[in-house]
Amino acid sequence: MRARPVALVTALALLTTLAACSAEPEAAAPPQASAGESGSWTILTYSIADTNLEEYMMTDLEEIGDVGTQEGLNLVALVDRASDYTDQSVLGLDDWEGAKLLQINQNEATVLKDEGDINTGDPSVLADFLSFGIENYPADHYALVLSDHGASWPGVGDDESSEGDGLSLAELNDGISSGLATAGLEKLDLLGFDACLMATYEVASSLAPLANRMVASQELEPGHGWDYRAFDTVADDGQATVDELAGAIIDGFEAQATDEGDESEITLSEIDLTQMDKVDRALKAFTDVLIENASGIGPTVGRSLAQTLGFGQSPDPDQDSFMTDLSIFTSQVGVDLLFASDAADDLTRAINSAVLDRVDGQATKGATGMSIYFPPSEPYFNSDYTELPNVGGWMDFLTTYYGKGAEIGTAPVIDPNAQVSFGPDGLTITGFFDADTAANLSSAYIRYGTVEADGSVTFLGEEDAFLGDDGSAEGTYDLTHLTLSDGYDTMDAYLSLYGDYDTGIFTADVPLSYYSPDDEYGGDLLLSAVIDSNTGETISSTYYIYNEETGSYGEFAPEPDWIIVPQVLNVMPDGTEQWYLTGDVGLYADVDSLVYDLPPLESGTQLYIQLVVVDFGGNTASVSATVTVP
Repeated sequence: MRARPVALVTALALLTTLAACSAEPEAAAPPQASAGESGSWTILTYSIADTNLEEYMMTDLEEIGDVGTQEGLNLVALVDRASDYTDQSVLGLDDWEGAKLLQINQNEATVLKDEGDINTGDPSVLADFLSFGIENYPADHYALVLSDHGASWPGVGDDESSEGDGLSLAELNDGISSGLATAGLEKLDLLGFDACLMATYEVASSLAPLANRMVASQELEPGHGWDYRAFDTVADDGQATVDELAGAIIDGFEAQATDEGDESEITLSEIDLTQMDKVDRALKAFTDVLIENASGIGPTVGRSLAQTLGFGQSPDPDQDSFMTDLSIFTSQVGVDLLFASDAADDLTRAINSAVLDRVDGQATKGATGMSIYFPPSEPYFNSDYTELPNVGGWMDFLTTYYGKGAEIGTAPVIDPNAQVSFGPDGLTITGFFDADTAANLSSAYIRYGTVEADGSVTFLGEEDAFLGDDGSAEGTYDLTHLTLSDGYDTMDAYLSLYGDYDTGIFTADVPLSYYSPDDEYGGDLLLSAVIDSNTGETISSTYYIYNEETGSYGEFAPEPDWIIVPQVLNVMPDGTEQWYLTGDVGLYADVDSLVYDLPPLESGTQLYIQLVVVDFGGNTASVSATVTVP
């Protein structure tokens, strides 16, 4: 039996969050770049700051200004700002609304063109910026960095003044390839995404013809993103290679995250795009083997997926990215399915050859640098994925896998008589399953809540349960519940807990809603806290806001005078499920003052506990019990 670590209670109980138009003259023409010099670089930054990340991006520009254009290094940026997120000046320029084309010098910027209100989600805007930078700032090496919200395979960007328009993978391909063609350049040396979730097979494979290297993150990025002072690497040494620049970006990102206290969930990797053709072939060979043996792969693939490190996760499956680490998944399948072991080894080697450098954190330990889209069952699959290029082999596998899942037909069969018992670790529930249907099981979890007068259940949390080899599953709940307090009011909150029992590192996700002082809805938030259960230490805590347009989360700093309201899950007697707010009052969003606690449930509380098992077809079965807390 694996119960929730006792030190985890202490850690959460002590948790206090850490989350932490101007009149400048325009230049008539761009200054001449220092061209032809050995090792010279032009780095172009496409800053889509017309979003709630604007404040962070202004800091990024200041970091670029700490380096500045100099001999052998040209720094040019297109910066699109919003009207209402921040009024801060940057690099000697007063606040502005719309886009400006800038040459970034030492701690100041020259306005090359005032673009006004443009749509940075238009690939032609990206193409024009790229060709302008290459043609007017010739160099030996070129890098393009895109900065904003990222959503993995759906793309990057969220231009709020253009109805949230972003750049899909197809539009990124069109914009970059068109800009390169206009400028007469075959490919970039480096393509970077200072954005969440973009280090994926889909992104790397689709854009491989356009650049030699890519730097991106598998996981959600902290708001501060990269430390752009890393660009100084190519200024300090005229012979600096693209790999040295990429390495400096990764090292700087890790160091800044450590300084900011949010290093526990980071990932960043450098991918050699010239190696992606080998990854393409190896992935196709791997999926071909799985498809050829489709009749027996379902349960093993499902369990491997459930055990693989995922990114952009959420307690609400409608807001989950369903991105999984490709190499970890492949290796696990290769261990469990001997007929696929050679193809799995080949794919793992290809990925290792393509990923030249990477960094991970305590909660993302072992992230290998490249993820792939893999919803656990077909109902969660986004059909837009079928329109992507370069995913044919993987799409064929997903179609086959989901097809085999659909053939299961019936849900797992479970003994309705659960075994429940109170012990020193809390309440343990054990369920037993028919041996035939148990063979298809891929994962299990428990959820728990209080029974209301109308017979509904207000669920307060969920966490992993464990599948046994004997057709059983078991989970333990420690009888505490999460509360949030702003010093005036205290409210219940939902706790989604997952982690690694071997390392003792757990992630606690808490869904919230965000409102202005006059009750204007500001979006859904997710508090993510990383905890070391061995020491009781809260390693980091970060707030993310969900973006409806991109379908992903980005770090967010709530306004202290705004209101946050925890969400909990209510399930009616007929099985209808709905997330709802735990109260009408809410808590002040002064996150440095919010206090989180895990008090025990009161004696006499009517408690409902449910053990749920899921097969690889997405069919579920559950066993439950209602008990009285002693």
